[in-house]
Amino acid sequence: MIAFTVVLTACGGDEATADDVIKAFKDAGLEAEEPTEMTKDDYGVAPMKSDEGLRFLVPSIAEGAGGRVITYSNQDDLDEMKEYYDSLGEESAMLFSWTAKSGNVLLQINGDLEEDKFNEYKKALESVTK
Repeated sequence: MIAFTVVLTACGGDEATADDVIKAFKDAGLEAEEPTEMTKDDYGVAPMKSDEGLRFLVPSIAEGAGGRVITYSNQDDLDEMKEYYDSLGEESAMLFSWTAKSGNVLLQINGDLEEDKFNEYKKALESVTK
């Protein structure tokens, strides 16, 4: 039984990559332009505990506006980052952003995006993380 558990753990389950999520957005007809690897500057003062992260642009919001797809191997780290973004929005309406988590992925998008459109991104995220 222990060997079986070790094999299952080593397989990693159904973890999605940031590229998988960006592809799902594009396949759903959503804007996810110019995906670029996140750097320490993209994280700013946020916790930098992710496995990978991609920034992408959503030109219909505004020039330079978009979101982030960040993957984690540790659920607590994912929850910490989601709480970080959510608390920013609670402290200041100017810092509000949409967030969603599914599986090992956190999605964060500029809060100026319409809620209905955000829900389309969330649905696309969930299609690759279940």
